Amino acid sequence: MAIRNDREYRITGKFNIETREDGEQNMVVEGYASTFEPYLLFRDDGVDFYEEIDPRAFEEADMSDVVFLRDHTGPVLARTRNGLISLEIDSHGLKTRTDLKATEQSRAMYEDIAVGNYDQMSFSFTVVPGTDQYIEEGNRITRRITKIAKLYDVSAVAFPANPGTDIGISARSLFDGVIERREAERLKSEQRANDIAKLKLKVKIAKELNHGN
Repeated sequence: MAIRNDREYRITGKFNIETREDGEQNMVVEGYASTFEPYLLFRDDGVDFYEEIDPRAFEEADMSDVVFLRDHTGPVLARTRNGLISLEIDSHGLKTRTDLKATEQSRAMYEDIAVGNYDQMSFSFTVVPGTDQYIEEGNRITRRITKIAKLYDVSAVAFPANPGTDIGISARSLFDGVIERREAERLKSEQRANDIAKLKLKVKIAKELNHGN
């Protein structure tokens, strides 16, 4: 598997290591593939760009065969189809539980997570076209995702990608329409202000000429 330019990739937080009552480790990791709290994607020209996933966004999503990967690439280490990954939606987000004891490669992945070499979780997904909303509040713009089309993978990553500039569909590009419209409105407002200033200047000059006569 490889990074694809038709998917979105987001970093979501750290893994938790599941520990048995006897203190031993199960080679099970847990975490949230997605949360429902707004998160900052990037800042640009004094504007904060946020994203928020609606709590109902996963209701119709295809999560039938989600896989666990290292850095979104390489061999499959676990998957929902064989029961090694379980998914649960709760009030906080989409919770994942992954058993990594099945193969030599998955066990190596677990060890890397356990010692902190890979301590961040990321996931890849697509959105149903036309179901994201853009909310503007001053210098903050929030993209609200209301329908996830498909969840592809949950990955352990060593170096989280910058969603504004890096892999897959750039989050920055998702705001292009809003940015262009705001810029057009700004230019229109400036032009209107310039036109008013010119008109006022003409009126002033006309009054001075009349007064002189």
